[in-house]
Amino acid sequence: MSNIRIVLADDHVLVRDGIKALLEDEADIEVIDEASDGLEAIEVLKNSDADLLLVDIRMPGMNGIEVVSKIRENNWPVKTLVLSMHDSEEYVVQSIHAGADGYLLKGASKGELLKALHKVAEGGKYFSGDISSILISNFANGAAVPKKQEPIEDPFNLTKREKQILSLVLQGKSNKEIGEELSISKRTAEVHRFNLMKKLDVKNLIELTNVAREYQLA
Repeated sequence: MSNIRIVLADDHVLVRDGIKALLEDEADIEVIDEASDGLEAIEVLKNSDADLLLVDIRMPGMNGIEVVSKIRENNWPVKTLVLSMHDSEEYVVQSIHAGADGYLLKGASKGELLKALHKVAEGGKYFSGDISSILISNFANGAAVPKKQEPIEDPFNLTKREKQILSLVLQGKSNKEIGEELSISKRTAEVHRFNLMKKLDVKNLIELTNVAREYQLA
């Protein structure tokens, strides 16, 4: 077959650069464009002749699963391979439900990456990680997908207060405003906010928003 033309979509430059470095010596694979978020990926693909989109799940603006779903809604011919650090069944199910052709873990070797890219580009399916044979047989072989996505279980075990803080932070409330709304001091609000960011392992509002949307926390 002709060269596999790939678009990379990941909000981390180092990840994109790392993948490009892995693929630069492959004569039959060409990275023709890249995107730093989901919305940019959609814009890139609108005017692209890419064969395959390698897309991360966690991205600002629009996550990878939403990108895949948008591609299928528009009947674009590009194949989609989801690249994720998560091996949970929920993510795999949601990816397949959206129409993904494959699901690869970020910890995969170069050999597995190449295998997945070729398999998907040729019209096949590829799934890696701790995925049960039942999941593969039910979805990869063409069985019906769920009619709706089940909510992702909260892996952070947020308390009621933390969920309140999260909701207010996502509304753009300042620590002073949060304190006034919850009848606590500004300092207490600051501490709750800091602990919430630490618990969710995020560094800014954009990352917090992405995690909250991804895990349906608020």
